[in-house]
Amino acid sequence: MTRMVTSLSALILSIVLLVSGNAFLMTLLGIRLSIEEVSPNVIGWVLVCYSIGFVLGTLYVHKIIGRVGHIRAFAAFAAMAAVVSLMYPMAVSMIFWAVLRVLSGFTIAGVLVVIESWFSSRATNANRGALFAVYQIVFYLSAAGGQLIVNVGDPGSFLPFSLAAILLTLALIPLALTRMEAPAIEQVHRMSIFKLGRESFSGVAGALISGVMIGGFYALGPVYATLVGLDVARTSTFMASAIIAAMLLAWPLGRVCDRFDRRRVMFWVALIASASAVGVGVFGAASLALLTLLVGLFTGLSATLYPIAVAITNDRMDSNRIVAASATLLLSYGIGSVIGPITMAELINIMGPSGLFYGNAGFLVLLAVITSYRISHTDDVPVEEQEHFVPAMPEASPVLSELDPRNTEFHESPEVEEMQEELRQAG
Repeated sequence: MTRMVTSLSALILSIVLLVSGNAFLMTLLGIRLSIEEVSPNVIGWVLVCYSIGFVLGTLYVHKIIGRVGHIRAFAAFAAMAAVVSLMYPMAVSMIFWAVLRVLSGFTIAGVLVVIESWFSSRATNANRGALFAVYQIVFYLSAAGGQLIVNVGDPGSFLPFSLAAILLTLALIPLALTRMEAPAIEQVHRMSIFKLGRESFSGVAGALISGVMIGGFYALGPVYATLVGLDVARTSTFMASAIIAAMLLAWPLGRVCDRFDRRRVMFWVALIASASAVGVGVFGAASLALLTLLVGLFTGLSATLYPIAVAITNDRMDSNRIVAASATLLLSYGIGSVIGPITMAELINIMGPSGLFYGNAGFLVLLAVITSYRISHTDDVPVEEQEHFVPAMPEASPVLSELDPRNTEFHESPEVEEMQEELRQAG
């Protein structure tokens, strides 16, 4: 496994640079808009454009990749993402920034499809679970690290935007120099949301509301922090701790999900996350330690809603439909990530900073009610018949679902045999 990861070192380095640069830029924009004293509801409309672009990207970038190839497409997408980051400080216009956010979301979706296609193509039935975990750990740690870079430079100056562009551009170098063969690109087909909802309504609702929570928090968390008086350094730590909490809580909750009925686990996760959100709304920034703890609990639990939703859905799917169902759940999450920033920004405008968390609490209670209704009106899947829980990650493209260890339709690509032979010769 160590040799496998070493052979993918160029790919992993590109992920680190790309994800840290993108996460840094997302937080930077929220802080900069707050400094410019832009209304929270306008900020929500501007920042939600990233999610719109990302959803469009997951639907259409495979056509570009299929036409020009992985490395050329990656170079084009990464270069465009870097150019966009340099354009923000040229004119602080909300319409201009909204267009840039759409372009940014589209291009980041493109580079993630390329990277995840490469990961999938190098996986075998023996190691894909481990590669799946490696990808997620690298992704979350890079995103958390990106938050800490916000401390470098004045958010009101050109410097931090240039730094984001540098990171996104540097992500080009490892893959541009790699000797790995580019994989074949295949479009991942989706099920209809309505068809999937008839088979697993709790799964679709969980994925959508998870998108509302995470999309709303990542877009407006920096705005909330600025409004309650946190400086740039504390805001970056605040956001980084939330991301780390999401990574750390995924594993213990996975063990709980393997031992108990998953819809009941979703019910209690939604209620506890809702109580945490209310706690943030009540106590605010009166105590930074308490704020960090409650926000970490809220974001950590909210982030687990998506993998729980995937697990609930997969328990009711034939193995040959897992990838299609996962792609549809990602689309549901994407729709939620569009709803979240717009709704929460309006609530901040009406109720003040705490509106972000009171609104989230309301959506979580709604999910608990939906889940409770489905538990009482539909049969449970026996615990012994549940698939093994896998901490699926929503901040990804549909391609990553092919690596899901529950996908028994996975087929090893021809490139894997060549890579294994190279590793044997190197050993």
